[in-house]
Amino acid sequence: MEQELFDQTLAQECALAFSESTGLGCALSDSEGNVFADYGYSCEKCRLCAAVGRNRDGCIRAHNYGMTEAQRFGGKYIYFCPMGLTCFISPILGEDGARAKITVGPFIMVDKQDYIDCELLENGKLDGARLQAALDAVENVPITPPQKVNHLATLLFMAVGFMNNVSAENQLLANQRSDAIQGQVTAYILTLKQEGKEQHYPIDLERRLLQSVEHHNREETQRLLNELLGAILFSDSGQVELVKTRVYELLVLMSRAAINNGADADRTLQLNHEYLKKLMQFTSIDQLCLWLSDALNSLMHELFTFADAKHANVLHRCVQYIGEHYSEPITLAQVAEKVYLTPTYLCRVFKKEAGVTFNEYLNRVRINKAKDLLRNRDLRLTDISLMVGFEDQSYFTKVFKRMTGTLPRAYRESLLGK
Repeated sequence: MEQELFDQTLAQECALAFSESTGLGCALSDSEGNVFADYGYSCEKCRLCAAVGRNRDGCIRAHNYGMTEAQRFGGKYIYFCPMGLTCFISPILGEDGARAKITVGPFIMVDKQDYIDCELLENGKLDGARLQAALDAVENVPITPPQKVNHLATLLFMAVGFMNNVSAENQLLANQRSDAIQGQVTAYILTLKQEGKEQHYPIDLERRLLQSVEHHNREETQRLLNELLGAILFSDSGQVELVKTRVYELLVLMSRAAINNGADADRTLQLNHEYLKKLMQFTSIDQLCLWLSDALNSLMHELFTFADAKHANVLHRCVQYIGEHYSEPITLAQVAEKVYLTPTYLCRVFKKEAGVTFNEYLNRVRINKAKDLLRNRDLRLTDISLMVGFEDQSYFTKVFKRMTGTLPRAYRESLLGK
């Protein structure tokens, strides 16, 4: 990597200051994983991999993956190394992408004994001399409570942001900036005018937007929201009050989609109440467009972010897997294997961090999907139960009644009439 592509001296000072002030290890490295400098208990000084007979290739891949995800998620990312220790990272950007990165960690974010029981004994199946070597190495690993980790990751992001040039910061925050939002909205309105389409509310576009929320696709959701806002402005001829009504209806629908896919219901409904009060204050379309993007980001935060950083990466992967495979037979053991945890440990983590058991969450997703399918009178209840992953219709009916208070057939009749 060429020296002039970023200020290495300033970056080293940043990493040193962060390490000294937090007590955590920091490493400055390039996009390929080559380390320029490290301070405190960094990955370079960690001896845990060597203690269990692993080389450091897996660590380097994990850090490089973390840098890629940090770019994708807006400048910071919390993740786990191959040994289950926690790290977080922020990229140092040039005009065409990441040039270097500051990595903080590794550290333990859970009770030390829990870490030993899960990662070393259950997952690693260590014993004898290797277990003792691993225990000796763990004694030197810093411990940081999970409630502080998100704040520390944000602090690193802000520090690294000072070094990133304006164009790179704009690239990271493009979805939140008014010029990008207005540009996409305006471009879509021009497209509609050129195509000569009639001025009707775009139900199909709304449906695609809600599906993108269900699939946890933040970038696609932002793009479709901008297109839908453009279509609303086009169909309603820029009438502010009418547009505000449409926007509030849209936010309610998006909130429901977020709740159905794991967002905290009470918090999301409270946001809706705040949105309604705020919405009434706007007098211009420009203000409304920018605010709507911020509102969307709040909803996306509720959907994608759990109560704290502990095991956030694991939970995100579980939720994503369920969203993609809910129609198939899914077991806790199967998903646990995907995220490299034991079923017992994943069950405990899922309940503690998500607030519901794994099976409760899976059934919630399936029943919400079934509600949509029940709108189609041509689909038999037997077919619907299979389509959402229940092999036994009687069990589907039992779960549906427990979660909704009514039977599937009665629910359909209440929607469509007898």
